[in-house]
Amino acid sequence: MSTVDKMLIKGIRSFDPENKNVIAFFKPLTLIVGSNGAGKTTIIECLKVACTGELPPNARSGHSFIHDPKVAGETETKGQIKLRFKTAARKDVVCIRSFQLTQKATKMEYKAIESVLQTINPQTGEKVCLSYRCADMDREIPALMGVSKAVLENVIFVHQDEANWPLQDPSTLKKKFDDIFSATRYTKALEVIKKLHKDQGQEIKAYKLKLEHLQTLKDAAFKLRESIAQDEAKTETLNCQIQDLDIKIQNMDREINQTESLLKDLKKLKEQIATKTGERKSKYEELKKREAELTEENEDTDEELNEWNSKFDGRIASLELKLNKLSREKEDTEEKSRALSEVIAKNNKEIANLQAAIETHMSLKTERDSTIRSLFKKHNLGSVPSGPYSDEVASGLVDQIKSKLGNLKKDLEAKKKSNEVELEASFNQYVHANGRLKDIDAQKEAKSETKSKILIRIQDMESERDPLEAEIAAVDVTVIDEREMKLQIEVERKANQFVAREFEKNIQQKKHEKLNLDMQINVLRKERDAMDADSHDRAVLSVKKRDLENHRKKHRRIVDECRERIRGVLKGRIPPDKDLKKEIVQVQSSLQKEYDDLDEKADEARNEVLTLKLKIQEGNSKLSKFHHDVESRRKFIESKLQSLDQQAGGIDSYLKILEIAEKRRDDLKSKYKVNEGMIQMFDPFEMVARSQHRCPCCDRPFSSNEEDEFVKKQRVKEANIAEQIKVFALDSSNAEFHFQQLNKLRVMYEEYAKTGKELIPLAETNLNELNEELDQKNQALDDLLGVLAQIKAEKDSVDALIQPVETADRLFQDIQTFQRQVGELERKFDIQAQGAKSLEEIVSELEMLEKKMNTVNDETDDLRVQQFNMKDELSTLQLRWTSAREEKINVTNILSNIKRVEEELDRLAEEKSQVELDLKHLEEDLSPLSKKTKELHDEYNALKKESNREYEKLENIYRKNQQEVDTVLDMFSKIKENNNLGKAEKLKALQEKRTQSEVELRSCELRMDDLMKEMDKSRDLIRNQAELKRSIEQNLEYRKVKAQVTDLTQEIESLEDSVLKIGGSKIESMLLKLSQERESLLTELNRYRGTLSVFKSNIDRNKADLKQAQYKDIDKCYFDQLIQLKTTEMANKDLDRYYKALDKALMRFHTMKMEEINKIIRELWQQTYRGQDIDYISIHSDSDGAGTRSYSYKVVMQTGDAELEMRGRCSAGQKVLASLIIRLALAETFCLNCGILALDEPTTNLDGPNSESLAAALLRIMEDRKGQENFQLIVITHDERFAQLIGQRQHAEKYYRVTKDDYQHSIIEAQEIFD
Repeated sequence: MSTVDKMLIKGIRSFDPENKNVIAFFKPLTLIVGSNGAGKTTIIECLKVACTGELPPNARSGHSFIHDPKVAGETETKGQIKLRFKTAARKDVVCIRSFQLTQKATKMEYKAIESVLQTINPQTGEKVCLSYRCADMDREIPALMGVSKAVLENVIFVHQDEANWPLQDPSTLKKKFDDIFSATRYTKALEVIKKLHKDQGQEIKAYKLKLEHLQTLKDAAFKLRESIAQDEAKTETLNCQIQDLDIKIQNMDREINQTESLLKDLKKLKEQIATKTGERKSKYEELKKREAELTEENEDTDEELNEWNSKFDGRIASLELKLNKLSREKEDTEEKSRALSEVIAKNNKEIANLQAAIETHMSLKTERDSTIRSLFKKHNLGSVPSGPYSDEVASGLVDQIKSKLGNLKKDLEAKKKSNEVELEASFNQYVHANGRLKDIDAQKEAKSETKSKILIRIQDMESERDPLEAEIAAVDVTVIDEREMKLQIEVERKANQFVAREFEKNIQQKKHEKLNLDMQINVLRKERDAMDADSHDRAVLSVKKRDLENHRKKHRRIVDECRERIRGVLKGRIPPDKDLKKEIVQVQSSLQKEYDDLDEKADEARNEVLTLKLKIQEGNSKLSKFHHDVESRRKFIESKLQSLDQQAGGIDSYLKILEIAEKRRDDLKSKYKVNEGMIQMFDPFEMVARSQHRCPCCDRPFSSNEEDEFVKKQRVKEANIAEQIKVFALDSSNAEFHFQQLNKLRVMYEEYAKTGKELIPLAETNLNELNEELDQKNQALDDLLGVLAQIKAEKDSVDALIQPVETADRLFQDIQTFQRQVGELERKFDIQAQGAKSLEEIVSELEMLEKKMNTVNDETDDLRVQQFNMKDELSTLQLRWTSAREEKINVTNILSNIKRVEEELDRLAEEKSQVELDLKHLEEDLSPLSKKTKELHDEYNALKKESNREYEKLENIYRKNQQEVDTVLDMFSKIKENNNLGKAEKLKALQEKRTQSEVELRSCELRMDDLMKEMDKSRDLIRNQAELKRSIEQNLEYRKVKAQVTDLTQEIESLEDSVLKIGGSKIESMLLKLSQERESLLTELNRYRGTLSVFKSNIDRNKADLKQAQYKDIDKCYFDQLIQLKTTEMANKDLDRYYKALDKALMRFHTMKMEEINKIIRELWQQTYRGQDIDYISIHSDSDGAGTRSYSYKVVMQTGDAELEMRGRCSAGQKVLASLIIRLALAETFCLNCGILALDEPTTNLDGPNSESLAAALLRIMEDRKGQENFQLIVITHDERFAQLIGQRQHAEKYYRVTKDDYQHSIIEAQEIFD
């Protein structure tokens, strides 16, 4: 078996190209320690390159593998690796590989310059050196070491960068496993066999087709000869029938030619008749049309009608000339009449305008005088003289009116100022109230935003709480605690049992016993083989007896182990072996049913207890909420009272303070309304005084000065009262606001009183009742769980018996079968009658030893099975215990989260209620204040409207008086303008001109009537002449078409007579009959000729076919092909059997190796991994397709009942640990001839516990392999703690430390362990 002894490194990576660094490899452990970058991994790379020739990854074609010339300060550096190892045949071999790296001008050049193998000649003891090409060297060394190159690369010497290849992509994993299994070589062999089998199958198919073809040719030759004779006889008969038909057809052709000439003449006549008939039809239709258009049929001759037609043109031309002359005269008369009408209309308009202007001037003076009198009377300006007035008198009166208008303008300006003062006071009240309204509205918006945030937070908390409550409702905390406690006790009990059994010690004893028995059996077998008297039947009998005895022992052992448990289950009774399984199954079913019923009742009781707990929790929360609401309302009311009145006491003084505020508000409102009523009387008084010129109280008439004085006093009083109204309005508004703020607290005060006196006592009573009911339900549940636990223990004991009882029952059935077979064999051979005692003694002794050996094997297997089962049970229990603990922790976390969420929800609910309360108060404050603001705004608008209305009224009075004065002044200007124009003379001249124009217009109208009469008379004459001409032309055309119809009718009758003379339709029917008879004869003739030609061609073809080479020696060819087919089929069957045998062997080898690998992986994982999330890992191999031996691989992890692919789901540490364990398992399985395993930085990404467990696993492996001479473990690490754990003196005396010197060259130093 191969091992590595020593290696020299020179000029590789950071190792000095001038100095040699040597490392010796110990057994079983070589430990190499060093810091990062010291050159530890270079040792693994050199081992791999020496054994396989493969450069490490990312070596850049060797450029980075050899010591860099630029670092050495040279143009060329050389590297060498010298490895001494023992081959699988235990021979010493030295492998030398030399390299060279040269610095060129623009690049570096790498070259492998020498590959040498040194061995020792066993005869002479001299060294023998053999040079190889690199490729030959790469094949030779793996062969000498007894392993494949793939195992060296992927299992033994794996680079740190490629250490995690088991968890790479599927294609990489498949390639590496195929290389390790050497699957490609065997798969190709299977493919070649399969292809050969397929090719031969194709040949067999071709042979069968060829045989069928020959059979067909053989049958066809016979049919061809028979067909030739039949066809020749039929040909003679057909020739006679064809001659008779030719004579009949010739006679028929002559008759048909004569008939066709007559039919051709008949067709020409019919075509002429059809043409004439169509022409006559069109002419006849034209004749009917002209007859319908004819108004009157003239009896004159054609010559007379043509003469009348030629004279019409001259008469119509003279009439049209006269008509045009009259039309031109009519147009001239119409134009003259239109001009006269326009002149008359223009004169009438000017006359009417002059008459209206004169009348307007007179009425304007009258209107001026009446307007002046009405203005004096309206404004109380004194008496006026009687009219009509002269212009000077009227001007003086208007000046007096203007003076009165100036006084009115002054009153208007004073009224405007007083209105502005009142509006300003009202607007100030509105602004004050609106400011308070906006402040409250802003507070409301802020509270609403706070409330929405609280609601969102409550929704988030509830969404977080609901899944937690649903999750906690599905579990029972008590059951989880009990299960976790039971599992902990069971794990401790199982662990103690496992230690007490001392499996390893007992297994070693059995191994020694088995070795001694094996030596004795080999001696006896050699003696038995020397005797030829053994027969097959006696061997079968001995095997049957041995199997019978083994089954009896197994059956007895199982029954003895379960005897006490069976008695406990069956109340002290042990049934017969044949009835054991039946009775145990019956007990199991009855206990299962009882357990299910009790479990269902326990679930119902748990649900009731949980419901009561939830109700109590809800009652407690409701009671605490009531207390909280009472306290929060009390604090809120007292704080509000304190903010509204500093002298206010506690909440008990609320009703008294509210009553005082309401009384003060009513007093202020009453005073405000009295003053408001007084100010509303001043405006009507002023209006009455101005309009009626008298006192509105005593109805006394005012003079002009008295009236002004009265109005002035009214306005002063109005201004004083307006100031008082401002003060009262402000005080009343404040009192109203104070009362509204207090009144808003009334609802909350009533809720406070109701909660404290009614709701809290009622909630406390309900909570006490629920607690009493919960105590009763808990007691009932505890009793039910006690009975359920007792039934479950009995059921578990019965369930544990089911598997061994089934095994015992199966063994009992096998024992019955073996007893029957042994009895038959003993009766057949009559063993007692045999006299060969020496052979019997040997066989008996051999059987005894083999039985003893089987017993030892069975006991060893049982010990291993029990050890594995106990380990499996212990690990399963540990997993279940861990799962129970995690479930318990999870439930505890959920309960704490629910509690936290509930507390947060209570706090948010409290905040929400407080915010809602504030919002409610703000709403209550907002509504009256908004109403008050609206009232003030309406009052302001009403006052503004009333002031504007009064001002507009006075302004309208002033404007109306101003318009009246302007109207009078306008009248003055118009009267003056009319006096300057002489309109009476113009009116008389226009009336004379209008009379003259009317006389001329009447004469033009009379002439127009005469012209119209003459024009109508001329038009009637022209119209009558045209109708006469059209009648003559219609008569001439009608007579012409009628003559053409008569001529065509005569021609058609003549042609029809010619057709009757020829014969008509008889000719056609006779020709049709002759043609049909001829066609039938031709058809029959052609059929005879076709049949004849077919027979002749068949005869010729068949004769030609018989002369072909394929029909020559057809019988001999057929039998030769049949023999070839049968022999090929036999050979193909043998090839198929060989393919199946090889395929089955490969499948069995692959399955066996994968099972062995997965078993080792599972054991190492459970011994090493300290986490609880992965039970174990394994490698799954699946066939890529039906009918192929190509496999795809993946690493999976078992987590509970779920199996998941490990790639992409595991951490970096789990990936490193899984890859190491898989390599250890592959080395255990495939490295039978090579016990070397190199681990480069195995603790990468591993935490402390997993590093320690990995060290423990490696120590166990070294302890198990300490008896093997070829086991070598090479570990490279920078982890000092890990190195201390595995570097123990019993495994190695020294370890190596890799460091760098002052020139940054790597050096290897051997150090004593733990020095």
